[in-house]
Amino acid sequence: MSIIRWDPMRELEDMQRRFQSYFSTPNTSTPSFGSFLNEQLSSPQWLPACDISETPEAYSVHAELPDMRKEDIKITVQDGLLTLMGERKMEKEEKNKRYHRVERSYGRFQRSFTLPTAVDENKVTATYRDGVLNVLVPKSTSGSAQPKEIRIG
Repeated sequence: MSIIRWDPMRELEDMQRRFQSYFSTPNTSTPSFGSFLNEQLSSPQWLPACDISETPEAYSVHAELPDMRKEDIKITVQDGLLTLMGERKMEKEEKNKRYHRVERSYGRFQRSFTLPTAVDENKVTATYRDGVLNVLVPKSTSGSAQPKEIRIG
């Protein structure tokens, strides 16, 4: 057996790395679709996966939100900032049920995307079907300063 020299700095670095992993956010480097949207991340328990696309007329955001009711999802648009918020709650614990593994994430989430051009905030629409939220944000030449909450159809 070899003797290993104790290095207190290595232990501190190890502890710091483990501590930071609890509060880390996903990689926010430039996405593969270019600088189309900048995202502001908070520190929630989970972040739903989103696909964002653009046509000459509008932006389209598709978010995976399985096991959620549309009443538990809130969408707002203000000054070119699209925000998706909600909470996915864990099932009630049953008396005779014992979990062996829980891999799905639960809790509150919030994702905000800065749109690069003015959008028509009064014509934003949203639908929710089969666990996927679809938000259509039409482009506009003039923007509105009033925040608008989007009702999911």
